[in-house]
Amino acid sequence: MIKIRIVTKADTEVLALLGRLTWSESHGHYIEDKNDVLKYLNENFSISITKQNISNPKQFFYIIYVDDLPVGYAKLVVNASNKNITSQNSCQLERIFILNDFIPLKIGQQLLDFVEEQAKKMQLDTMWLNVYVKNNRAIRFYERNEFKNVGELNFMVNGQGYQNIVFSKKI
Repeated sequence: MIKIRIVTKADTEVLALLGRLTWSESHGHYIEDKNDVLKYLNENFSISITKQNISNPKQFFYIIYVDDLPVGYAKLVVNASNKNITSQNSCQLERIFILNDFIPLKIGQQLLDFVEEQAKKMQLDTMWLNVYVKNNRAIRFYERNEFKNVGELNFMVNGQGYQNIVFSKKI
């Protein structure tokens, strides 16, 4: 059974661990220096940073469960600006990750649909995100979901820039 729920402070440890695991699985192999991966994970998915993020009123997290096992999550940031986005009422889908073992279940689609509905309830009109140019599976996923390429940005990991596509969608 699939369930999606909004994260609370009680989910801090689970969210931090999911963040570390899913980011490492999806992006770790693109980064040559594994010390850079570890540094990035420590800086972005520690318990203290995760607590701060959950407490931020502009950030919303959602965990997806399969048979009560947490297997993925999404992070939505309201009113996040980007030079390629003209809407003043937008949100950034900063993260949407599923553990590799569960990707074949196609639950990423359910999570994206859920997050889009949450954004609509908040009366937001545009969702944007960035994706690494070499992440072809993710690019195809967003294109299937009617996201349009509206620009580029460099995603920084320990001072090293990685070219990303900026996608946007009216919701």
